[in-house]
This record gives sequence, structure tokens and C-alpha cells, in this order.
Amino acid sequence: MADYEIAQVLDCSGLLCPMPVVKTNKAVQALAVGQVLEMIATDPGSIPDMEAWARQTGHELLLAKEEPGGKFRFHIKKTH
Repeated sequence: MADYEIAQVLDCSGLLCPMPVVKTNKAVQALAVGQVLEMIATDPGSIPDMEAWARQTGHELLLAKEEPGGKFRFHIKKTH
């Protein structure tokens, strides 16, 4: 069990690169520092895309995992 609370869920299922990253970036900007966004995607390239986005933006990628059914789940903490 995670020791943080999800502030918002963003479902990017069915969207291909770069849309999950674009929508995640916009959603994170709307959060307060310290809040966590859960993003759900179906694009197989979303894990490396989100890892690169987190490195570039400095936000913390708390979770990046593939789930059954071709879903990918990410938890992103806004750091600044």
C-alpha cells in the first residue's frame, strides 16, 4: 500500500505518444506541490516516455508498472 494519496486520476487509455505525456504535463501543472497524479495509459511506449518526462521535468515518478490487459499505471508526484 502506498503511503500517499492520489489527488487526481487521468485516463489516457487509447492515446498514443505524445498525448499521454502532453496530458500528464498539463494535469501535473494544475496540482499543488506534493500532490500525486495517477495516469493510466495503454501505449506500450508510455513507460520509457514517462521516465524521460520525469527526468526532464524533475517531478517524481513514484510508480510505473504494466498491469494485465495492456494497461500501464503511473503515479507522479509534483515536486515544484
